[in-house]
Amino acid sequence: MPVRGIRGATTATSNTESAITEATEELLTELTVQNDLDIAEICFAYFTTTHDLTAEYPAYAARRLGWLDVPLLCGHDMDVKLPNPRGVRMCIRTLVLYNTPRPQSAMRFAYLRGAAAIKSDLDSLRSPLIP
Repeated sequence: MPVRGIRGATTATSNTESAITEATEELLTELTVQNDLDIAEICFAYFTTTHDLTAEYPAYAARRLGWLDVPLLCGHDMDVKLPNPRGVRMCIRTLVLYNTPRPQSAMRFAYLRGAAAIKSDLDSLRSPLIP
């Protein structure tokens, strides 16, 4: 079965356990709904945070949502010098690898809260000929 990548990002309101967990749960719930994910078919999820988020691992939120058998890994984003137009502070990103026969083009990404700026940057790079 093919493996597809699903991207998502959001921002936390503060560098606290509850703010990081709440934002991550919201993001994973949105990705699950948009892509009709079956937790048993999630291969792997990688989470990164910007360096200003250190109070909790985003993977903890996935565990709270029942992703108990999914391999999870957390890390920090590259420390690109700010200000950078593609940089988003207090940002949590994820890449979920998912077993599905659906094509990659059917995967829906989610950019919530302040991370919507990431999507606008991506959209500006798309050719008008690419759907």
